[in-house]
Amino acid sequence: MDPSRVEEASDKMSNDDEMASVMGFSGFGKKARTFDLDAIFETTRRTAVERSQRVLEEREKEDMEEEGQSSKSVKPTVKTAATAARKPESDSSSDSGSDSDSDSDVIGPPVPDELVGPPLPPGYTGSTAHSDDDDDDDDEEADDADEDNPVKKIPDTHEITLQHGTRTVSALGLDPSGARLVTGGYDYDVRFWDFAGMDQSLQAFRSLQPCECHQINHVQYSVTGDVILVISGNAQAKVLDRDGFNVMECVKGDQYIVDMANTKGHTAMLNCGCWHPKMKEEFMTCSNDGTVRTWDVNSEKKHKAVFKPRTFQGKKVTPTCCTYSRDGKLIAAGCQDGSIQIWDRNLSVHTKFHCKQAHTPGSDPSCLAFSYDGMVLASRGGDDTLKTWDIRNFRKPLNVATGLPNNFTMTDCCFSPDDKLILTGTSVKKDQGSGKLVFFDRTSFQKVYEIEVTNASAVRCLWHPKLNQIMVGTANGLAKVYYDPFKSHRGAKLCVVKSQRKEKHTEVLTQDYIITPHALPMFREARQRSTRKQLEKDRLDPKKSNKPEPPVSGPGRGGRVAAHGGTLSSFIVKNIALDKTDDSDPRAAILRHAKEASENPYWVAPAYTQTQPEPLFAEESEEDEEAEKEPEWKKRKI
Repeated sequence: MDPSRVEEASDKMSNDDEMASVMGFSGFGKKARTFDLDAIFETTRRTAVERSQRVLEEREKEDMEEEGQSSKSVKPTVKTAATAARKPESDSSSDSGSDSDSDSDVIGPPVPDELVGPPLPPGYTGSTAHSDDDDDDDDEEADDADEDNPVKKIPDTHEITLQHGTRTVSALGLDPSGARLVTGGYDYDVRFWDFAGMDQSLQAFRSLQPCECHQINHVQYSVTGDVILVISGNAQAKVLDRDGFNVMECVKGDQYIVDMANTKGHTAMLNCGCWHPKMKEEFMTCSNDGTVRTWDVNSEKKHKAVFKPRTFQGKKVTPTCCTYSRDGKLIAAGCQDGSIQIWDRNLSVHTKFHCKQAHTPGSDPSCLAFSYDGMVLASRGGDDTLKTWDIRNFRKPLNVATGLPNNFTMTDCCFSPDDKLILTGTSVKKDQGSGKLVFFDRTSFQKVYEIEVTNASAVRCLWHPKLNQIMVGTANGLAKVYYDPFKSHRGAKLCVVKSQRKEKHTEVLTQDYIITPHALPMFREARQRSTRKQLEKDRLDPKKSNKPEPPVSGPGRGGRVAAHGGTLSSFIVKNIALDKTDDSDPRAAILRHAKEASENPYWVAPAYTQTQPEPLFAEESEEDEEAEKEPEWKKRKI
């Protein structure tokens, strides 16, 4: 800027100030904001230098890693934006390719020469504002890292315990909305839990035994949540509604028919079952009779289709677990010979995929679960392993995890809602450790986390995608729910905040109010206005409240005993049991009162005083004395 123009502008401003003071309004109004341009330019310059230096260092580190050279053999060349601005075009064109690449990383126009100052000291870290920006960037990077880490999403900070019973909880089911939980166990009971209706007492609102004396192996809500499938130890699966009332019961097959395809239902104990993920009317069951059958809720007289697992020799084999794929097009079953067989739902004759030695033969695979993307199948074996399989290449497993004890034929495995983790439970012998929930990374299959549940085996596990809560069924009759107040939604969070309701003790039950509109006024009952007022009124009525009679004072009356200890037994002991008179001869006991009765007659004699003759009694003779002396067997029976 021309210095002469600056002087003219300053003279003009001083003249304006003098004019304002003369006119009298120099002290009014807001003062204009002033900016320190030198400080702003200095901050901008240093920020640009720091960013350019950081970008260059990162680029050099990447180049060193690619070339495999050590940091000692290569001297880092730090190139600032200021030097880049000072360097003429001819020099920049003669630089190496790496320098030109690093120059291209500098964003924005070059820094003017007037603003280029002396070189920065080596230990300089930038201004305070810039350090604050770095802290914010670091926080954002840490948050991104936490979001990418699936372990941080496990909801295990809080837990609640639901007491199902004392025996193994062998079945868990949660409806799609996450409002109700169903548990079944070895004690034949099925319990219904409503998270929105429970309080801190955590009591089930209904308990029933739908299959009588058969243990419950599996329960599951349908895709719409209106009905529940119950798989028990008998040959007939049941479908219940949300309140536990019977909707359908599968028919039992003819056990004397050899070909299981010609029977209408199962003929042996059921092992597992599940609902179709897309069709709300269809479900599937597998049984010890060697078949997997699909059913329709609307037709309970016969199954829809039959799938018969076979070994490679063509022999019958028992399926121990079954499931649908996520799209419902495939049906998978784990069999006792360790094989996993998968059919197309519409083709029930030949298998689409068959892995004959997926697990150890005779180990009874306990669970099959498809991932949410439908490409990976997880299998939990009775040989203490957990394996994952690619549906597109079903010959060998993708990953294998060993050392996971499994003592139950229904131990679960499932995927996390984000499809990055796989969890399963472990079994322990009684009083020999704690059952655990073990989490594995899906890609690397490394054990990334574990939760100690209780001092018994962890049998069932369920991770609900909407609630983001984990349910676990244990071998000592507990059903635990793990949740996080910030990461979870509804579910267990609804009942832990409700205080326990106090029980109402009603001492007197009100009588049923009978409405008689045509009764006479003298017989008509007063209208009930409220239960509480009626209770208070009945409390004052001695008959309705069953008021006890007061104790007897003085001699007894009306059949009641006076105070001789207060009870009838004490009165009998005092007057009868302690009577020392000998009543062994009844005739003598009666004649003891004959003299008093003849002298002072009271009952019968006064009525017949004028007509009654004098009584004459027979005198004892010698014959009578001899007859009395005769033995009993000689006496004549009268």
